[in-house]
Amino acid sequence: MKKVMYVKLGLDILMAVTFVLFFNKQVLGGLTIHEIAGLAIAVLFFTHVLLNWQWVKKVTVKLFDRKLPLKTKFGYFLNVMLLITMTFIMISGIFISRVVFPNINVGNEQWFKISHISISFLVLILVAAHIGLHWKWVINVFKNMIKFKTPKPSLGILARVATVALLVFGGYQMYSTNFIMQLQGVANVFKLSSSQMPEGGFNGREKPNFQDGDIERGERPNLPEGDIEGGEGQFEKTNLSESGFKGRKSHSDSSDALGVIVTYLGIMSVFIIIIYYIEKFIMRNTRRKKKTNFSEGDLTSV
Repeated sequence: MKKVMYVKLGLDILMAVTFVLFFNKQVLGGLTIHEIAGLAIAVLFFTHVLLNWQWVKKVTVKLFDRKLPLKTKFGYFLNVMLLITMTFIMISGIFISRVVFPNINVGNEQWFKISHISISFLVLILVAAHIGLHWKWVINVFKNMIKFKTPKPSLGILARVATVALLVFGGYQMYSTNFIMQLQGVANVFKLSSSQMPEGGFNGREKPNFQDGDIERGERPNLPEGDIEGGEGQFEKTNLSESGFKGRKSHSDSSDALGVIVTYLGIMSVFIIIIYYIEKFIMRNTRRKKKTNFSEGDLTSV
């Protein structure tokens, strides 16, 4: 059983680190490695799903049972969202492939390319929420691995200080990379109508023609303003690149893998901490209500 837990944790860490590296294809050695690594992480992701398949079946059967804990239901919904969004990223990646699947042409390649990038930012939050929801399990596995004993009060204070530091650091990374506006692109990209796409899509290795800008150089594409909220939507305010939306600070022109990992894991840490403390707060209130109901029951019986 312990070996299975270690494998699950190892897969989670490997997928999280690899996924944040996808935000800059340069650190993976270019587009070729980016596409190959994308297929590899797809295999890891579905392996992770299979390792948890018994849990999926049990929860699916009892999903509408009132006795099923709220945390379990939220975790199930989160996993479904992850499955849908990750599958979309993988499929759209195949549709816009230039190396592994160069001859696939389904049309509307511009839409798939932009949405492939946009949905990645949503997945980043979903992965962080997944980790935050299982943070106690992560800590327990690490304790078993290194035989760590119950922390002393001083270590508890140190943990709180580290939590605040991560929130500040992660918040700064969100600001410097313009993360919120990048996330808003998820909603805007689905507002693009088929009339905004080149007729017949793109063929083979042909690069999209964006007229006023080149997505590979980080320049904005010439998208109509009228169909985006307020006539001045997300794509007018941010630049696009294949490694992601450029913000105030960008790693898209750098091959610094450590910098990319630190930046996006810092952003993830904000959502991990938020979900962890929300779950902790809900569980604490639930226990208090149970104690209150138990006490009232005793008084009534007396």
